[in-house]
Amino acid sequence: MKKITVAGLAGLLSAVPAYAHDSIYSDDVVVTANRIPQPREAVLADVSVITGEEIARSGQSSLVEVLRTLPGVEIESNGGLGMASAVHLRGTSSQSVVVLVDGLRVGSATLGTTAFEQISPDQVERIEVVRGPASSLYGADAVGGVIQIFTKHGESKPVASVSFGYGSYNTRKATASLSGAIGDTRASLNISTLNTDGISSLRNQTERAADHDAYRNESISASIDHKIVDGHEIGLQIYDSFNHAQFDDDSLFSSHQYMTQRGISLTSRNQITTIWHSTLRVGEGEDALKSFGSSFGENIIRTYQRQYLWQNDVQLPLGTLTLAYDRLEQHVVSLTEFAKTHRNDNGWLASYLLDEGPHSFQFSMRRDDNSQFGQHTTGNIAYGYRFNQFWKVSGSYGTAFRAPTFADLYWPFQDFGPSYGTYQGNPNLKPETSRNREVSLTYDQGHHRVTATAYHNEVNNLLVCCQGLFHDFPTNVGSATINGVTLAYEGWFDRYHLRANSDFQSPKDDETGHLLSRRSRAHGAIYLGQTWDKLELGTEVVSSGARYDDAANTRRLGGYTLVNFTGKYELSPEWSLEGRINNVFDKYYTLATFYGTPYSTPGANLFVGLRWQSK
Repeated sequence: MKKITVAGLAGLLSAVPAYAHDSIYSDDVVVTANRIPQPREAVLADVSVITGEEIARSGQSSLVEVLRTLPGVEIESNGGLGMASAVHLRGTSSQSVVVLVDGLRVGSATLGTTAFEQISPDQVERIEVVRGPASSLYGADAVGGVIQIFTKHGESKPVASVSFGYGSYNTRKATASLSGAIGDTRASLNISTLNTDGISSLRNQTERAADHDAYRNESISASIDHKIVDGHEIGLQIYDSFNHAQFDDDSLFSSHQYMTQRGISLTSRNQITTIWHSTLRVGEGEDALKSFGSSFGENIIRTYQRQYLWQNDVQLPLGTLTLAYDRLEQHVVSLTEFAKTHRNDNGWLASYLLDEGPHSFQFSMRRDDNSQFGQHTTGNIAYGYRFNQFWKVSGSYGTAFRAPTFADLYWPFQDFGPSYGTYQGNPNLKPETSRNREVSLTYDQGHHRVTATAYHNEVNNLLVCCQGLFHDFPTNVGSATINGVTLAYEGWFDRYHLRANSDFQSPKDDETGHLLSRRSRAHGAIYLGQTWDKLELGTEVVSSGARYDDAANTRRLGGYTLVNFTGKYELSPEWSLEGRINNVFDKYYTLATFYGTPYSTPGANLFVGLRWQSK
């Protein structure tokens, strides 16, 4: 795979004709990489962006399926659509990524993960993925990187859209959105619903586990922004997702769960002087889980994350200086009695960004003071140099840390019976820390862009939730080293659009030499889109090497390659017919197991939809 990918990229470089140097990203602006708007072609971090148009074209009903096609991203899933999923960035753990929705942290402070499966792709306008350490900008947990999801906002031109569709497993989906501006006020409203009979979450032959585990999602997002006077704007953003999922009755999981994920924030953006821009935001994210089951009865866990931000961006004669203060207040409400249910974090950061001539420079430093585990200082420094109009080389060094979760620290003693043993939290855990070095080479010819990034990430005080013991508890288990190379290409040939990426990595436990669980040595994706007048066709290939389900590397998960097809036909300027076939060759594969019993993955499946959008 590696030889084919490298040879293919080299062939593309030699075969494509020369174009004017206007990059395919010239009009693209990235916010997440440095917390300020920045031209994407000037960003030094390893960044991917997927737009709302690309998300719609993909036809996916799950945000996890959208993310798995991006460089550096691996996924795991506990069953079909709507079941618990997780994302790994650059071989790090699923708790080692900060996830933001419109600038607000979302996710569970008890588990340390974000329920991507609950976020409807139909609510999303844009996704930015920053790979590499980012704690110096975003604080705890950004060891692998940051994923920021932007929901749909209103623009000046009024736009309305409606869609509905039907697919395999009796999957039904409907969406509606309305956005626009009246005078100095912009607003949007987006509603989506998804219902599916689903597949069995566990793949075994018992009568109860062979059923269909249904899932329902109802999501709404809304925003309103008002310009008070030139340079001064206030905005309100709301996101709310309600989900209901069923599970196999003979698993440890409850027979069904109600899940809620919501966020609300109020933001004031102010141009104080010609060189000083201030952003003030207050908001709260909530992650709630209510579960019912014959084995363990009823349980409720809610995480509240109240957040305050004051960021000041100052334009200097050379470069931009950013000074910011973040405060995060986490609160857990649960029928499970945790020893502690509150903690606060205060973060102060300074960042400097320069892009002058052939030189680019970025420096950031942050100090976090946490009421639970003390103080941590992290930093990042990066430099880039453009040899000519096509070639750029850059390098960086950064540190990051991951905080133990409430469940890691304070989960009360629980006896799961003679078959599964006991589990209890560990209040003596230390934060996980990392040091990352990387170098990147970029070739941008205008219509074709190739990047190669090599990284070396050393992780100390590695946090693991389980050790495979009968009387289990989380612990710090030494260190891990993750070496890797990411290759990515995007370009256009006449009416063809090609995206390809490959990751070759070695995420290993330093003490045992074993691969970190559920992470492969190689994975990648290819997308080829073709356009003929009113018809668009896409072919997508997603591939991963073998992984292990456990830290001891005793349960092997085989590699897999999935082939998907997408299509769109424009019936009229307003109406379009869209379709998608996933796993065309009905590949049998496993992403995770439950004590050795595989979680199911969907076989070949079809979804067809009809969309109307005003012009």
